[in-house]
Order: sequence, then C-alpha cells, then structure tokens
Amino acid sequence: MISFTESSSKYDNLEQMSVTELLANINKEDSTVHIAVNKIIPLIEKVVETILPRIMRGGRLFYVGAGTSGRLGILDASEIPPTFGVPDDVVIGIIAGGDVAIRKAVESAEDDTEGAWRDLARFKPTEKDTVIGIAASGGTPYVIGAVNDAKKEGLFTACICCNNNTPLAAAVDVPLEAIVGPEFVTGSTRMKSGTAQKLILNMITTTLMIKLGRVKGNKMVDMQLTNKKLVKRGSKMIMEELGIEMEEAERLLLLHGSVRSVINTFKKA
Repeated sequence: MISFTESSSKYDNLEQMSVTELLANINKEDSTVHIAVNKIIPLIEKVVETILPRIMRGGRLFYVGAGTSGRLGILDASEIPPTFGVPDDVVIGIIAGGDVAIRKAVESAEDDTEGAWRDLARFKPTEKDTVIGIAASGGTPYVIGAVNDAKKEGLFTACICCNNNTPLAAAVDVPLEAIVGPEFVTGSTRMKSGTAQKLILNMITTTLMIKLGRVKGNKMVDMQLTNKKLVKRGSKMIMEELGIEMEEAERLLLLHGSVRSVINTFKKA
C-alpha cells in the first residue's frame, strides 16, 4: 500500500518561505481537495441511499475516529440537532479516548482494536444502525476494530480515508477514498485530508437531513432557537415566506417555537 498521507510534501524549506508564499501554497494545495471528493460522489451517493431508509426505520449513524478524524466526526454529529432539529441520538460521534480526547491527545487509545466496540456498546447498536469509520491513513486499529465488529453484528459500514487499498477500506461495505495526495507539511493530515473528510461528512448528513424533510425550499425550518442570531434568522424566514413585518414574524416564531410550525399554521389557515 502506498501511503499518500505520509508521502513527502511537494514543497521543501518551508521555514524559508515568506508568509505570503506559505499562505498561497497552502491555498494552492487546498484547491485540489474538492476534485478528489468529486471523483467519489457516486460512492457517497451509495452510502447516503443505504443509510436513509435505515434512519427512517429508527436507525442511527455512528461516526468512529481517532485524533483529527474523530474530532471531525464529533463536530459534524454535534451540529445536526441544532441545525435540523433532530434528536441528538440520530448522528453520534465516537472518538478514541473518549470526550477528553476532543481537546487533548490520549496516548495509545487509537491502537485499541476492541475499544471502539466497547464504546459503541453503551448505545446498544442494532442492524438498523450504520457505522462510518473515519481515518485519513486507513490503518487506525481503533477504527478498523469498530467496523469489523459492526459488520459482524449486521450493521452497514462505510469509511472515509485518504489512501487507497487500506485495511479499513477492505473491512467496510462501501469505502470512500478521497486521495488528496501529500500534505503541505508532510504527514499533517489535519490539513488536506481533514478538509476532505469534513466535506464528505457535510455532504452525507446534509443530504440525509434534506431527504428526511428537515429543509423546506432551502431553509432550516426545524433549527433550534438557541440564540438571538438564530431567532433573527428564523424570523426573517417567516417574514419572507408569509409576507409580514419582522416584528410580527419574531412574535409568531417565539409563540410557536419553530419556523416550520409557524409556516404550517398560517399556510393552512
């Protein structure tokens, strides 16, 4: 297996570059990421099409990762409830080392092949659930163990990695391999690899939520009203949809609790 994620950077003597050169070259490398992701859209589609009916039957989507990959999974999972108004147990992020690893590296946690299934067990996974392993290298034992055990239990499995022909890809039903090439700083997969992973996670969950009816037109009609900015955003949606003044839109939003409730109430009236 060729490890693109560990290959030497195309650039050298970085410390001798000016700030302008560093920024421009990082941006140049970043501009290639979307091309790598675009190449695997048919496989991302297959993953979404498989997960969708499972969630509609009450299944859940688990992201499992270590380090940067684990943090990206938790980030995406944590943003789904406030953005789309779904319960916080629909998309769940699991990271090697537990919650402390979100902010601080936990030594050797990613090497525990059996650790992920122990972490998943408290959620009582069933055949309706999905596990997506996230590992830039495609070789993280914690993640490989997760998908192996999940597959044995009848769960649908996929992965997001940035090398091809990896042990992780071989272990899952559908591998998503975004080959972004060497990092600007050799081996720093928080850069291009992390960006590719974040793009794919965005694509998967956003598409799922739209197909689950959590978006109307192009608006987040079920978002949680957790701060003034979101109340203002929701009020604007209602104002535009119903053709009323902003003050009245905000009053109705706070009265009914969501953009969807207001629109459904007054569209039926």
